Parts: sequence; C-alpha cells; structure tokens
Amino acid sequence: MASMPRGRIVGTGSTAPKKILSNVDLEGIVDTNNEWIVRRSGIEERHISSKDLDETTTDLATRASRNALDMAGISPGKLDMIVAGTVTPDRQFPSAACMVQENLNATNAAAFDVSAGCSGFLYALSVANNAIQCGNCKTALVMGVERLSTIVNWEDRGTCVLLGDGAGAVVLTAEKSDSGILSTHLKSDGSLGNLLYSSEGKLKLPQVLSCIEQKSFHLRMEGNRLFKRAINCLTDIAKEALNHNAIKETDVDNMIPHQANLRIIQATAKNLKISMDKVYTNIQRYGNTSSASIPIAMDEANREGLLRVGATVLLVSFGAGLTWGSALLKWAI
Repeated sequence: MASMPRGRIVGTGSTAPKKILSNVDLEGIVDTNNEWIVRRSGIEERHISSKDLDETTTDLATRASRNALDMAGISPGKLDMIVAGTVTPDRQFPSAACMVQENLNATNAAAFDVSAGCSGFLYALSVANNAIQCGNCKTALVMGVERLSTIVNWEDRGTCVLLGDGAGAVVLTAEKSDSGILSTHLKSDGSLGNLLYSSEGKLKLPQVLSCIEQKSFHLRMEGNRLFKRAINCLTDIAKEALNHNAIKETDVDNMIPHQANLRIIQATAKNLKISMDKVYTNIQRYGNTSSASIPIAMDEANREGLLRVGATVLLVSFGAGLTWGSALLKWAI
C-alpha cells in the first residue's frame, strides 16, 4: 500500500454540441475538400456550439461534470476542488470553474481555471492530484472544456478545418493504494509561443455559421513548425513518465493522446513503439477540442469498456504556450 494518497479517477463524463460540421460542409465555406482534410489530419467532422442553445462553455462543462459525478456516485457537495482547463471561458472572470460550481451547487469546493492551451486538462489534473497528495483535498472535479469555434478564423483553411467544441471531466478521490495517478509531468517553452497564439479582433463569419458566438480574438498557428515540435515533445514527455515509474513501453495497455492530428498521434506512437491498437482516437468525429480532447476520449474509451481495471494508461498532450505534459495512470474503475 502506498503511504501517500494519490488521485484515483472514479468517474468520467463528456458532452459535445448538437451541431455537426462535416468536411463536406466546410467545402462551401473555405477552399478545401474532404480528401485533403482527412489526409492531412484524420478529421471527418466536428461539433460546433450554437448561441441560441444551452451550449456555452459553462453549459458544456456542467453537463460533462454531472455525467462524471453520476458515474462516480458522488454528490457535488462532497467536492473540495474544481479545476477547469480552458482558454475559451464565457467570461474573462469569474472563472469557468466558478460558474460550473454555481450550476452544480458545489458550495464546499475551491474553484479556478488553468490556461495551458491544449495541455490544459493535464495541467489541471496535475494541480488537483498534487492537492490530494498534499492532503489539502479529498475529492476533486477536473474538467477540460473549449469552444474553439468562437475563436476560429473561418477564412484560414489551415486551422478552421481542425477545430471543434466539447467538454470532458473526471472525478478524483484520494486513495492510499497502488491504483490511480502514478505521476504527472509538465513542461513549457514560452519562447515558442509565436507558433500558436491568439490575435485581437473579430473576423467575418460565414452566413452558415451565424449560430456561433464570436469572441474578440482569434487563433493563429504556424502549423509546419508546430507539427514537428509536437511529435518530439510528446515522445520525450511520454518517456519521462515511463522512466519515472520504471515502466516499459511494452507495458502500456492504453495510450490516450491529445486529439490534434492523426499523423502526430501515429508518429508519437511509432517513436514509443506502442501499437496503434493500444491508442484511442476519436479525432475523426470531434476534431481538435484542445483541453477537452483527452477527457472526452477517456470517457468514451471508459464507457466502451476499453480501459480495464489495473490497466496502465498513458496520457500525453501538447499545446499553446508552448506547453506539453503526460500522466501515467493505473486504471481503477
């Protein structure tokens, strides 16, 4: 038995907006086609939030959180901490986590956001797990939620075809056992922030996407340099997690990576000598949902019965900042 408590995932949940935007739909918006998008990214469709539906960042995060809490059988009043990874909160402040706290009536929880781009969920997971290990928290809700459609330049075919909206969440409890979060590992390099960043100003929305509630900034990305950097960073941070726990690549049962680009995922798996049969992907149906991608994928893999009790699960992500991270779990649901 471990002497120090660690966070154990006891519930997962996710949700996505109702509107689906396919690659064929995008052919009428920007100069692209389905074959080009699938070949370059593996994406076939993505979910887009609508301002006339209950699909704000807070709405999506609340629904994913309730799904996770229901699976865990834990009431919101038992939560000690709520941490949200997001770069698209509904307001600059209060935080998305505080707005979710109000919706859940989780009155005993400290609530705050973490901004780490696509690595936001793993950063948030690490923060919550550290609080558990320090004895400051017994039960935590960790979310990744984004509405990237609100910051997309719909005239930039290099980025608008990649991004989508959604939310995922997990519930952590403090456990003194061999299962749960074995370790988390985080890195950043602010000198490369110009590869993926936000720029001020709203851009013209296509009429067919008038349902989107635009924010006052939009995303810019230098895709080619980011692609190469991502593969190296994901490989290195994954190896760091494995070496830290004296676990071989062959002992990994499941890898759940950030769903940014299928070619990045495949190259990372190849570098790690992990078969793609062990790698969970749903990028074809969601696109890149930033900090929401890992918890959405984890929830789907969990509900599909692909994560068995005792499995060694590797999480890896890379995003704006630049930031990247990994977590190694011993699955326990």
